[in-house]
Amino acid sequence: KAKVGGGAAGRAGGRAAAGRSAPRRPAEMWYGVFLWALVSSLAFHAPAALLALVTLRRHKYGRVMSLSLLLMGVVGPITAGILTSAAIAGVYRAAGKNMIPFEALILGVGQTFCVVVVSFLRILATL
Repeated sequence: KAKVGGGAAGRAGGRAAAGRSAPRRPAEMWYGVFLWALVSSLAFHAPAALLALVTLRRHKYGRVMSLSLLLMGVVGPITAGILTSAAIAGVYRAAGKNMIPFEALILGVGQTFCVVVVSFLRILATL
């Protein structure tokens, strides 16, 4: 008798049939979280830089300010985002868990959300 619904595809919820699997290596997990942090940071900083450019277009140093906003949208995730994404991937590896792409999305956007909250609350200015 043949088993119905058996096999690896049945146990994995059909994921093997779709051809997509969860990242298993820490480098894959790190890269996914990092990319989402970078994209979400740019999605937040690019409109802010455009607004600053339009608002301060006649100011002597206004264009430089908008460029610095855009630069911070890239430099922040490249420096701190790499470290936190690597730490998250290390925790997942130590726990022996795989990271699905949706988890990488949530963790990457969560990093940007935390940066935005800390920036708006001005917690660092009170130290």
